[in-house]
Amino acid sequence: MNAAFLYALVGTGLFTLGLYALIIHPHLLRKILALNVMGSGVFLVLVALAARSDGGAPDPVPHAMVITGIVVAISATALALALLLRMQAETGRAELPEEPLE
Repeated sequence: MNAAFLYALVGTGLFTLGLYALIIHPHLLRKILALNVMGSGVFLVLVALAARSDGGAPDPVPHAMVITGIVVAISATALALALLLRMQAETGRAELPEEPLE
């Protein structure tokens, strides 16, 4: 087992764990955290894909994509948290409704 395979395996596990938490938890803060965990899993898989098998230097394009993705993820998380606070101030709740709206 090499490091690239380990990164891909851990990334897949993080993505699966985040997806599970996103589906199970009704609280919006937990959903935002689950999305961040899923994003971290995707970043790990991209880093694993950047490794070359011949022992040469890793491909810089996936690494640049990960750095850009981290910046976008931080911005999206800040926006989501601002929307969560606004929703909580307006409705007093930070959870999605159980029953569908009509």
